Amino acid sequence: MFFVIQGGLFAQISPGELTVAHQKLEGLSNCTQCHVLGEKVTNEKCMSCHKEIQSLIRKGAGYHASEEVENKDCFTCHSEHHGRNFQLIRLDENSFNHDLTGYKLEGKHRTTACAECHQTKNIQEDDLKHRKNSFLGLTQNCLSCHEDYHQETLSSDCASCHGFNSFKPAEKFDHNKADFILKGKHQQVECSKCHRNIERDGKPFQQFAGVAFDRCTACHTDVHQNKFGQNCTSCHSEASFHEVSGMGDFDHRRTSFPLEGKHQQVSCRSCHQQSLTAPLTHNKCIDCHSDYHKGQFASETVRKDCSECHDVKGFSVSSFTIEAHNQTTFKLEGAHLATPCFACHQKEKRWEFRQIGKQCVDCHENIHRGKIAEKYMPQQNCELCHNVTLWQEVTFAHEKTDFLLSGKHRDVSCRLCHFKQENGVSQQHFTDLKTDCESCHKDVHRGQFRVQDKTNCADCHDPEGWIPSRFDHNLSLFKLEGQHAQTACVKCHRLEKDEAGTFTKFKLKPEIKCADCHY
Repeated sequence: MFFVIQGGLFAQISPGELTVAHQKLEGLSNCTQCHVLGEKVTNEKCMSCHKEIQSLIRKGAGYHASEEVENKDCFTCHSEHHGRNFQLIRLDENSFNHDLTGYKLEGKHRTTACAECHQTKNIQEDDLKHRKNSFLGLTQNCLSCHEDYHQETLSSDCASCHGFNSFKPAEKFDHNKADFILKGKHQQVECSKCHRNIERDGKPFQQFAGVAFDRCTACHTDVHQNKFGQNCTSCHSEASFHEVSGMGDFDHRRTSFPLEGKHQQVSCRSCHQQSLTAPLTHNKCIDCHSDYHKGQFASETVRKDCSECHDVKGFSVSSFTIEAHNQTTFKLEGAHLATPCFACHQKEKRWEFRQIGKQCVDCHENIHRGKIAEKYMPQQNCELCHNVTLWQEVTFAHEKTDFLLSGKHRDVSCRLCHFKQENGVSQQHFTDLKTDCESCHKDVHRGQFRVQDKTNCADCHDPEGWIPSRFDHNLSLFKLEGQHAQTACVKCHRLEKDEAGTFTKFKLKPEIKCADCHY
């Protein structure tokens, strides 16, 4: 700005012309629009005109609210009075950090020229549309820059399906979150098979919304020509059309073979291998099922089919009852009633019902083998002593042996005599068990009454009790007479000790004298 002073000289007050953007502010009367008298240009003056930037700063949005620009003076970046064509906005597009604007450039956006997006036609705010080369006024909505390919049939949130690298494929789209979840073969079908490419409003268009899927025939041809209705899933699944799991509304009860139990879960093709309508032989289970028992019941006249033991609920458990078992050659009694079937019939892998034996030893080990004489257990017949109710209930007639049970012996457990601990192991004795007292009882008299290496306990004792009821002192060397008959035995027969313990001394000196007891 120039003016004439005294003497004809011109003086320059303005430092230079304003840019095209501010040229309307030329003149002395407009200086205070931007300047404060006597001071530099203030941000407040700038913001009084550039309200759109002031609004963004207050919201903490956009580049001018970033930490790179915050607290800076506007004129440090946008200086004036450098001529009409001076660029107020000097931006190095190659080095500019777009993250500071609040919109991070990703994928294809990183290689897109700034002018591709920052165009007047993309500016959303009306008061900015008249500006040229402005970086303001854009939104982060995809459709503010990109054409809506889906023509408002889908959400405007493009990023919920698409990424920034390419429009196709829609990498974020998850069909499992759609109303129609892809299963089985549908997972291998090309999208265009269901979502057809057409032309709409004169533009290429692929239909995603509004595709009918309430019934299979919306996409698939009904090869049954509606004979079984429209509910294809009652027979077919997404896994394969050829895997038929049922026959829709077909009621199998109308046939001579109603589907019950496990048969309701069997695939139609498992039985109807040639045709779903061809008649099948089904009078017996073995018409369809292999004979697991390998003909074991083939000769049975009573049992006609598997249903005598099994039912359609499953091959196991068997429905063969105890009452039915008792009609066989082996009646279940006693403890056998509580024995599981497999204990006798499944000793190896397969179940066996024939030739498994009838005698006890066919299933049970004969622990007495070689221990009891054949005459007491002919043909290993356990039942001569034991019963099926309880093994410990022994009914053997001991009077058949050489040792008659009498007195206290009748109350003694069999095991007390016939099973003895030897070196920590229980050993049984029957045929090798002697009948003399010392084979079971200990000689507490220390051999005082042994004659020819044998003690005959029965001379004094009997099986009714230990008290020597048979002993007669008058038959001994010292006949009891007078006061001796009233004297207690221990007065004369005193206790003595040896290495085994104490015992009563009965055998006194061969020639008994008074002085031996009386002092």
